[in-house]
Amino acid sequence: MSDTQTQAPGRNDPCWCGSGKKYKRCHAGQDAGATRGRRRGPDPERIAARVRPGRIGEARPVPADIPRPAYVDNDGTPPGPRRPAIPQDPDVIARMRRAGRAAREVLEALEPHVRPGVTTDELDALAHEHIVSLGAYPSPLQYHGFPKAVCTSVNEVICHGIPDDRTLQEGDALNVDVTLYLDGVHGDTSTMFRVGEVDPDTDRLIVVTEAALAAGIDAARPGNQLREIGRAIQDLAEAEGMGVVRTFVGHGIGEDFHAEPTVYHYDEPSATLVLEPGMTLTIEPMINFGTWRHVMWDDGWTAVTADLKPSAQMEHTVLITDDAPELLTLTDRTEPPRDRR
Repeated sequence: MSDTQTQAPGRNDPCWCGSGKKYKRCHAGQDAGATRGRRRGPDPERIAARVRPGRIGEARPVPADIPRPAYVDNDGTPPGPRRPAIPQDPDVIARMRRAGRAAREVLEALEPHVRPGVTTDELDALAHEHIVSLGAYPSPLQYHGFPKAVCTSVNEVICHGIPDDRTLQEGDALNVDVTLYLDGVHGDTSTMFRVGEVDPDTDRLIVVTEAALAAGIDAARPGNQLREIGRAIQDLAEAEGMGVVRTFVGHGIGEDFHAEPTVYHYDEPSATLVLEPGMTLTIEPMINFGTWRHVMWDDGWTAVTADLKPSAQMEHTVLITDDAPELLTLTDRTEPPRDRR
């Protein structure tokens, strides 16, 4: 951080990080101890590049003949408790392969449109159109009130960014998270896009995140405890000096968008569930270039890194098999994640 001091907000002013909280309830304590007990605001260079909320457009319609998940007609709330993880029957797995492949096709269709000057809402429109053209429903739409078809998380946004009228800038790092409901099941996947040429730190972060995802997937084998997925991810990321987000996690998936188990991306001692062939779950590590801690924006969805350093996320839906895990969110064009460090 530069030695140049910037004026911190008043204690009752909105925090500089964009959370919508008062400064005294957000970053005041952290800033107070930044250097020799003196208060200081954020790094001017970091603030200049920081993502700010944009205008969110109206939710887009879905044709009436497309089947919807049950929560759409229940004010966005899934009916009943989360169901426990059980090995899926062959019919469900076959449908999940179709839904997972379709979700990945949406990401691939977006790739040529990710460039400077394009808004995240324009990307949402493209994704929405592609999803409904497949006869699928965009799973995030109306889920607990989420207003868009996909999540678009830029730079320091960890996850659940809402597409808006912000234009992508040269050097941005963008995560797009696609989940769709097709044939009665959900397919869930996400990836990182580099908008033009990113800085070396951000590029390294993306490379490490892909390696962490690959390590987590490799640990998803029958007989292993669930915690071994998180341990593999945490060991790799922290060896690179990066933070592993704790609050946001992977999950079981199938006919329910979010089912048990919770898939931690760090070594959680209570995650002793033994993996069995036929289980389906998402592995979606969120890796931060700095602290693993986060701050929430007022919209109730957007999570950003507490230090405003960049974050990256990648995700696949995984089937536990008798041998190596099977990725259900691949196409013939998709290369499985690997360690490129």
